[in-house]
Amino acid sequence: MSNARGLNLPLLRRITNALSGRLFPKQSRNITTYFVGAKKMASVNERFLGHEGPTDVITFDYGDYGGEIFICLEVALAQAKEFGMTPQMELVRYLVHGLLHLKGYDDCRARDRARMKKAEDKWVRWVAAEFPCDKVWSRKRAG
Repeated sequence: MSNARGLNLPLLRRITNALSGRLFPKQSRNITTYFVGAKKMASVNERFLGHEGPTDVITFDYGDYGGEIFICLEVALAQAKEFGMTPQMELVRYLVHGLLHLKGYDDCRARDRARMKKAEDKWVRWVAAEFPCDKVWSRKRAG
């Protein structure tokens, strides 16, 4: 990961660690987050999930060991615009979403999706109250 994309990696790490501590209070989990472009995300999506094109978040759960979260920056920008959100909060939402997958949440069926969305909203609000989310991503430097 590089600050060349305008990401505030120390802040994103602090948010990830704080959320992990809340979501996994009795265990230490090794979680790696990758912020990637559309081309890389499309490659991961096709290779591991058999889907074409980029997506917002892909999570790989390695059980007690931890997991990996891939977040697509271009999709975050497009979705933020579509949903009337800031790119920074969309990025935070994706991070929360990935961590919830590691917690065992699923979004394949409507009932599970509604349950996950409720938890996602709760944790996004928590992050927004605890951290300066407007500083997670500087669009001036993003590229």
